Amino acid sequence: MTAPELEAALAEFAARTDALAPGSGTPVSLTVSMSPEVARALVAALRSYHDPRDNGACDQCATGRLDETFTCVSCGQPNGVFGQMVRERLGRHRQ
Repeated sequence: MTAPELEAALAEFAARTDALAPGSGTPVSLTVSMSPEVARALVAALRSYHDPRDNGACDQCATGRLDETFTCVSCGQPNGVFGQMVRERLGRHRQ
């Protein structure tokens, strides 16, 4: 494990997490020394982490993120099978 590989994993983790809380504050810098084995374990942990606030991407607009009710915060459409059912019923109602 090299320092650039560890830095890349930390940057990827920070980008994924920051996307869920934009404008959350000033970035923090730190210097840490660790063995290559600890660095490998840290990279594995960072890459496998799933933030509980991350409910996935929108199937409708493909750019928005889903809130805790699986509704897209960008286009406002409900997602998944439930969202499809709502859209179909609305379509029949409008006709």
